[in-house]
Amino acid sequence: MRDLPAYGAGVTVTRPRPVPRDLYAVAAAVLLVTAAVLVGRYVYTYDDLIVGWPPLLGRWDPHLGPGTPAAVAVAAVVVAYGPAVAARLPWRALLPAAWGTALAWTWSLALIDGWERGVAGRLTTRQEYLSVVDRWHDIPATLRDFNGHILLHSPDNWPAHVAGHPPGATLTYVLLDRIGLGGGGWAGALTITVGATAGVAVLVAVRALAAERLARRAAPFLVLAPAAVWMGTSADGYFAAVAAWAVALLALAVTGRRPLWWAAGSGLLFGLTCYLSYGLTLFAVVAAAVLLLGRRGVRARPVLFAPLLAGAAVVVPVAFTAAGFDWWEAYHLLVERYYEGAAGVRPYAYWVWANLACTVLITGLATVAGLRRAGGVLVRRRAGGGEADGARAEETRLAFLVAAALLALLVADLSGMSKAETERIWLPFALWLLAACAFLTRPRGWLAAQAVLALLLNHLVATGW
Repeated sequence: MRDLPAYGAGVTVTRPRPVPRDLYAVAAAVLLVTAAVLVGRYVYTYDDLIVGWPPLLGRWDPHLGPGTPAAVAVAAVVVAYGPAVAARLPWRALLPAAWGTALAWTWSLALIDGWERGVAGRLTTRQEYLSVVDRWHDIPATLRDFNGHILLHSPDNWPAHVAGHPPGATLTYVLLDRIGLGGGGWAGALTITVGATAGVAVLVAVRALAAERLARRAAPFLVLAPAAVWMGTSADGYFAAVAAWAVALLALAVTGRRPLWWAAGSGLLFGLTCYLSYGLTLFAVVAAAVLLLGRRGVRARPVLFAPLLAGAAVVVPVAFTAAGFDWWEAYHLLVERYYEGAAGVRPYAYWVWANLACTVLITGLATVAGLRRAGGVLVRRRAGGGEADGARAEETRLAFLVAAALLALLVADLSGMSKAETERIWLPFALWLLAACAFLTRPRGWLAAQAVLALLLNHLVATGW
């Protein structure tokens, strides 16, 4: 008798392919969002969370609108051609192209809700900035008296968004009204137009601090961000752009020519940032990361600190202080006002992690995968020791910049000063997380996921604040 072959001899065994680690990260993010929705709906009540569709501030409202065809068309074009165009277009042409495409994406998403609900009416509700424009007849006098109207029990107390921010935010729209561009339409148009430049600022900073190739890879993701649902039209989109350009100009100051001019511009914008939103003082973390990444330029030209500090600590702050506005007093009054209102009810135990679910929704699953890869870059850099060369060094620098923005966001989360509504409040930090998408391979698939998420959110949920 012939010996039978051993069991399995000559048989090709097909082993299952390992699941990419990116998918594990994405699955964890999906579970986080699912948990936030289920716990928000079935464990807490509306009176606990004071949001209509937890973890988002909004309500379930499936709808189509005039912006629907345009939004689908923009998404399809960016998914199909965005990576290739970003790779080949000359740099000076890429920046305006990115801005223009971001404008088209943001406008089309906003117009899904129609002109009035999506754009013109957003900043005119009773809690918004335009509702108090007629109280600013005498700007210096209003600034002197600003703090007297922050607390809920104060006479003629400011609406929530006005009281919750330094007066630079409201003053922007007051000045717009003064030059003859009053009303919600002009305010919405300005906010979208300026907000759409934020992604361009991130590209400028990534190119200066890391590499042009990485900026090019990140460009389509910055353009097609789900965050655009809230960039149009929320004043926080405008804040995001100011903060982003402050960082971008600082990056140019420590790495390029004419550092004194860039530093002065950066300082001015950092000063303005602090008078737009109290929480954006956390951009000091991102600024510190830029100075560390550009330490060679700082050592070679330490004089750049003079115009930087002059802009940040003198130009805007002195102007407001001279007019009679006390930033520190206002901040402490805001904390008191914050806990007099919704924050005194909303449970920290829920929002401290549900806020992160909101971040997943505004940055998308591609960013989750990108952050996982950025973390891997930093871990390998630490494990390897020494100085990395070439492409690895560039990737490490980008990962470090993204990690700084993530750290600032986590500090904001742990502070408890952002319980709910972080889908708009954290827009300035979220945009920098999108840069991590430069680490992704097969970008079209990830871009499609980003676009689908944004379209679903804008068509199924009526967002508001």
